[in-house]
Amino acid sequence: MKKGIFTDRSSANGGLKENGGGGAKSIWISRRGGVGTGGRAGFLRRYGSTMTVTDIDPSISCTTFNILAPIYKRLDHEDQSRRESHYKVYWLTRNQNILDRLLSELSSIICLQEVWVGNEEFVEMYEKRLGEAGYISFKLARTNNRGDGLLTALHKDHFKLLNYRELLFNDFGDRVAQLLHVESVVPFWQGRNNEVQQQVIIVNTHLLFPHNHSFSIIRLHQVYKILQYVEAYQKEQNLSQMPIILCGDWNGSKRGHVYKLLRSQEFVSSYDTAHHYTDSDADAHRWVSHRNHRGNICGVDFIWLLNPNKYRKPLKTSWNEAVFSIVENLLRKAALTEDNAFAFLKGDHPGDYVTFDNFCLALDELGVSGHPEGLSCEEMKDLWIEADLDGNGVLDFDEFQRIWNSTYMEEQQQYSEDIMKDLSLEVPNSSQPKELTVEFVVKTAELFPPEAAQGTWPENYSLSDHAPLTVVFSPRRLASNQPVC
Repeated sequence: MKKGIFTDRSSANGGLKENGGGGAKSIWISRRGGVGTGGRAGFLRRYGSTMTVTDIDPSISCTTFNILAPIYKRLDHEDQSRRESHYKVYWLTRNQNILDRLLSELSSIICLQEVWVGNEEFVEMYEKRLGEAGYISFKLARTNNRGDGLLTALHKDHFKLLNYRELLFNDFGDRVAQLLHVESVVPFWQGRNNEVQQQVIIVNTHLLFPHNHSFSIIRLHQVYKILQYVEAYQKEQNLSQMPIILCGDWNGSKRGHVYKLLRSQEFVSSYDTAHHYTDSDADAHRWVSHRNHRGNICGVDFIWLLNPNKYRKPLKTSWNEAVFSIVENLLRKAALTEDNAFAFLKGDHPGDYVTFDNFCLALDELGVSGHPEGLSCEEMKDLWIEADLDGNGVLDFDEFQRIWNSTYMEEQQQYSEDIMKDLSLEVPNSSQPKELTVEFVVKTAELFPPEAAQGTWPENYSLSDHAPLTVVFSPRRLASNQPVC
C-alpha cells in the first residue's frame, strides 16, 4: 500500500491566514447551537454579567455538502463536453445560491467537496463570503491538478484551530483528506474549579466513485488510511479521549464495504442515529443524498461520529474482515458454490488445502492484489495469518469457511468483544485518575431538499447533484479512565 503524504499547519504563533475576516459583528444565538458572531465575551457584554456560560446552548452543528464542481456539471446530455465551467453566469449564480444556503444555516463546521480550487475567482468568492460571516477556511486540491478539492470552514465563535493536517492518498483517484484538531471557544460547562473546553478531531474527505468492482479495494484503502492516520495522530500528540467526526462524500451506500468497516470501528451514521434507522436491509434506502451521473439515487453523504469510551477492536482486525468480505463477495458474484470457491483458492495444488502461494494467486485473479492500488505483500501476509487459525501454514476447508461465511467471523468477533467489555466493567483500572470527558449526542439531522429524507429526488432541485446534510450535536459529560482502544 502506498503511503500518503502528510503536512502540518498549526495555528500556533498566528500562523493561519484568516480570509476576509471583516464584516459586521452582530450578536445572535444560532438556531443550530452555540454563540453567534461576537463570541462569548460579546454575548455576555450585550446581555449583562448575570448571564453565565451555562445559559448558552453548547450544541454545535456540522454541514457536509458536495457542491458539484462546475468542471463536472454537464449542461447537455447529448454533448458531454458542454460543462458549466464554460459559462461564468451559470456557475456564479448557482454557487452564490449555495453560499446563501450555507450562510442561512451558519453551522459551526462546514465541510465541502468538489470545490473548484483550480479557479481563483471561485475560491476567492467562497473565502470572502465565508470570512465575512466569521469563518476561517482551509482548502486542499486533489493531486495531479484534477481541478477540484476540499474546503473546510470553522466558525471562529465556535472553534479555534489547534492543528491542521493534509492527507494525500497518492492513489488512482488522486483523493485527499483534511484533518482539523479543534477546541471549543465557549466552554461546554463551567464549574467552580474548571471549564470544559472540548477538543474534537474533524476529517473532511471525498472517496473514489465505485466505477466497477475492482475499485472496492481502493475505496477501502482510502478509509483505512484515514483511520490509520487519525489513530497515529492521536498517539503522536498524546491526546486524551475526544469525539471524532468524519464528514464527506463517501460514494457508497449503507450496504457497502466502507460503511461496514466504519461501523466495525464503532462509528455511527449521525443521520441514521437521529432518525432511529438501523443497519438492516429494511433501513438501507430510507433516505438519499445524491443523484449520480447514471441517474441513480442513493445515500452516500455521511457525518460519522465516534465518541470516546467506545470499545473498539484493533483497526487491523476490522480491515482484514472487510477485505475477506470483498473476497467472499467476488467469489459469490462469480456464481461459485462453496466447494468450487475452495477449489479456486487451491488452484492446481493436489492436496486438500490452500497454500499461501495459491492464496496470493487467487487474490490476484480476483483483482484485489497484483496491481499498484491493490493489497501490498505485507497486507497479504496479514490476511493469511488471520485466516490460518492453527498456524500450520495451510488453509483447510474449515478455515476457508470463515472466509466464505463472513457472518461467522463477525459472530466470533462479537463474542470476543462482549468478553472484553465484560472484563473492562468488572475490573476497572482504579489506579488511573478519572478524567472529565465529553461525548456528543446526535440532536437533529436534516437533509435538503426535504424530499431526500423520504428517499426521492425532486426534479426542480438545482443547487447540486448532492443534498447538504446538517447535524446538530449536543455535548454530554462523562467521567472516564478508559484508554482509547
